[in-house]
Amino acid sequence: MVLARIQQITDRITARSHNSRQAYLSHLAQTLDRGDDRAVRSKLACGNLAHAFAACDAHDKSALSGEDARNFGIVTAYNDMLSAHAPYATYPDKIKEAATALGSVAQVAGGVPAMCDGVTQGQIGMELSLFSRDVIAMATAVALSHDMFDGAFYLGICDKIVPGLMVGALRFGHLPGVFVPAGPMPSGLPNDEKARIRQLYAQGKIGRKELLETESKSYHSAGTCTFYGTANSNQMLMEIMGLQLPGSSFINPGTDMRTAMTAAAVKQMQAITQPDNFTPLGHVISEKTLVNGMVGLLATGGSTNLTLHLVAIARAAGIHITWQDMHDLSAVVPLLTRIYPNGLADVNHFHAAGGMTFLISQLLEGGYLHADVKTAMGGEEGLLAYTKEPFLEDGEIVWKAGSATSLDENVLRPTATPFSADGGLKVLKGNLGNAVIKISAVKDAHRYVKAPAKIFHTQDALTDAFKAGDLDQDFVAVMRFQGPKACGMPELHKLTPSLGVLQDKGFKVALITDGRMSGASGKVPAAIHLSPEALDQGPIGLVQEGDMIELDAVAGSLKLLVEDAALQSRKYATEDLSHNELGLGRELFTNFRQTVGPAEEGASVFFRDDHDT
Repeated sequence: MVLARIQQITDRITARSHNSRQAYLSHLAQTLDRGDDRAVRSKLACGNLAHAFAACDAHDKSALSGEDARNFGIVTAYNDMLSAHAPYATYPDKIKEAATALGSVAQVAGGVPAMCDGVTQGQIGMELSLFSRDVIAMATAVALSHDMFDGAFYLGICDKIVPGLMVGALRFGHLPGVFVPAGPMPSGLPNDEKARIRQLYAQGKIGRKELLETESKSYHSAGTCTFYGTANSNQMLMEIMGLQLPGSSFINPGTDMRTAMTAAAVKQMQAITQPDNFTPLGHVISEKTLVNGMVGLLATGGSTNLTLHLVAIARAAGIHITWQDMHDLSAVVPLLTRIYPNGLADVNHFHAAGGMTFLISQLLEGGYLHADVKTAMGGEEGLLAYTKEPFLEDGEIVWKAGSATSLDENVLRPTATPFSADGGLKVLKGNLGNAVIKISAVKDAHRYVKAPAKIFHTQDALTDAFKAGDLDQDFVAVMRFQGPKACGMPELHKLTPSLGVLQDKGFKVALITDGRMSGASGKVPAAIHLSPEALDQGPIGLVQEGDMIELDAVAGSLKLLVEDAALQSRKYATEDLSHNELGLGRELFTNFRQTVGPAEEGASVFFRDDHDT
């Protein structure tokens, strides 16, 4: 039985979304109503079809010439610069081989860009990062627009890639869809040691050579980075929302199990494209599924970036979720994991301790998840299928009951003994607007900060002040003109080491920004995604140097302690942003900056409150 409070939140999302959800489902029904159960391509003219299979071998041409064999599209984010996506080089051939064995065909429908925030942190290329999500959504639409496919595989892992694929896939929600992960790299240098070295570098106590050596030991092979940032939060999300196979998120690349799971995904796609088990993606995603995703994010202390992405994903399915929904869920969902940056373990340790199977089992038993949802596993089992764990027997995947206990309660706990009674994600409200804060890694002593403002408009300005010794005091860093309209809302991860050093020195410090931090949001209290942003004449633009600011993560408030009359007499700060408009392709994104919606609405160029999906 779902807990009453979680059901209430689900019900209000359903009521709020009624009109737009019904419009979405109506569109799906019209697309699905093609008159018979023949393959989608049977509606194409002969000339269309001939173009579509011209490059195929004789076997696939023969199969595609008929009207019964299924044809699966592959939308891939492969590139060989990103460690997480490099393993995808061999996936199309593996998927095609598995499809052929089942009497079906698979074709690479198209590729989508995949940029790495780890490479662009602190660089101007980061200003394209958030916008890349919507580019990926459009590229997914282009890939599937040939209307040749009966189902689609989505190959993507990292920060904006999975959300972008999801938005695009949901606009083709009449097709069954399966996400196929590649898994994390094996564990490298311990995360606490990596953080220590970064802070030493920030203080000038070691040089770039030593820092690079440390970073290379942390990020050392193919696979996803092992800390629990946005990439791995995405994988958790796809599994708990039933969009990829149970237990598939955190299996290392290059293993027999990983290869077998990819083949199993094709077998499952074959099953859910049959008339008696047809499971389109647009029916898998529902209000209940999205609540399950938010619960998973909160129970694991996942990435703050998902507070943007989940809103956009939901809008693509005609569903309206809000930060307040996440805030209210956080109050009742317990924190069950300690994975870096919320602890010392990485996702490999989490997986070994029981991983997603144990997590989902516990959340279901506790009444925190909706079991009665559709999933990529098809059938009537719902989310209960995700309490089973994959095992490899004679080269085939078999599903068995997962562990009934955590194998390491320092990493993963049952709902009876959580690390915290709440999920650690809050919405801060006050006369500065609305912001998001993640406090699962913030110690109790640092959750309240009252200090004078120090204002910055670039990351470099803050780090320069730190190096000059000008920040050895209590202060609230106000980092503005970092919103989506100003410069694409870059992550400000470059600030973390400097602010962490100052906090360790005993100073009370906090960050307020209309930009983003990252999935690695850590021990320094950071009120992020502040909305409205400075360029939209948000109140953050009225803050002056030395103003007292109160950030109370316990009470959920963010206040500029200045009288209203004084604020009304002030003029909004301005900033010359022309330097954001040219270089590294930023000039191609002028329209994005002009049309993007606010952070609270998902910072999307597609979905706004002034019109329904």
